[in-house]
Amino acid sequence: MKNPPALEQLIDSLRCLPGVGPKSAQRMAYYLLQRDRNGASALSAALETALEVVDHCKLCNTFSEQPICPLCAADNRDKNLLCVVEMPTDLLMLENTHAFMGMYFVLMGRLSPLDGIGPKEIHLDKLIKRAQDGLVNEVILATNYTVEGEATAHYISELLKTRGIKTSRIARGMPMGGEIEYVDSGTLAQAMMERRNV
Repeated sequence: MKNPPALEQLIDSLRCLPGVGPKSAQRMAYYLLQRDRNGASALSAALETALEVVDHCKLCNTFSEQPICPLCAADNRDKNLLCVVEMPTDLLMLENTHAFMGMYFVLMGRLSPLDGIGPKEIHLDKLIKRAQDGLVNEVILATNYTVEGEATAHYISELLKTRGIKTSRIARGMPMGGEIEYVDSGTLAQAMMERRNV
């Protein structure tokens, strides 16, 4: 026995979410229709509203309801520093530290040729234009320390160096409050290589 066509369409639509396979999508669809129709309606309305009003900030490329997001429009930010992150969640994490008061650029991904993600898909042309706006003195690369994140940081640094733009990379090593015996060997090795004078 097959599901009704509308239910099959809902299941197929839910499969577009990361990590959601056919069985998970089916469970979600059944749950929404059987147990939480109000939640399903709210989800549908919220998704429709977000699709209508949320776009990308013209300066930093993060999600925004305005052409220029509130962070880019703030007067108290250091316009000389530009921090490049992979995703809006990375920007939020850095903002929560209250340790950086510069500007951001969100790539909305990272280079991954095997997945068909190249320089165009992560808006590198927009980043280069932003980095050459006459205000930026330094670009801080804060991509993840994954193979793709490292490749992205290297690619961007080479692009910026050929244009005479100073670049730096966030440090890595021992976590705050971390004890050496519990830290993995890769992190510990990196901490030794990136040691600094005290």
